[in-house]
Amino acid sequence: MKWNQVTKSLVLALAVLATTGAFAAGSSGALHLSEAAQISGQSLPAGDYKLRWEGTGANVEVSVMQGKKVVAKAPATLVESKDASPYDSAVVDRGASPATVKEVRFAGKKYALAIATEKAEMGESSSK
Repeated sequence: MKWNQVTKSLVLALAVLATTGAFAAGSSGALHLSEAAQISGQSLPAGDYKLRWEGTGANVEVSVMQGKKVVAKAPATLVESKDASPYDSAVVDRGASPATVKEVRFAGKKYALAIATEKAEMGESSSK
């Protein structure tokens, strides 16, 4: 009887670990910029990019790639949403000078990447 309970608990724990790992580690998506923008202080011209991120849990490091070349890196946070995004999109703060990518959403996915801004990183590092 106890063996059955242990087995059920183990299966449940493995399922949670597998889901968490798939959510955060080694994932990728697409980014299209219709105008030049920055990611974590790094300028990107308009164009198509591939995003790859790695990490455990919600905090990840995202690499922005054009072809096989990494053109920018930034810390990011995986943010879960209630509904899946209907299409790939980028949330760009055009009020910032220059325009800055704040979030990237992916078609059919119930999560987005919130990109850390250069100013936020500086503030965090100076307070430590």
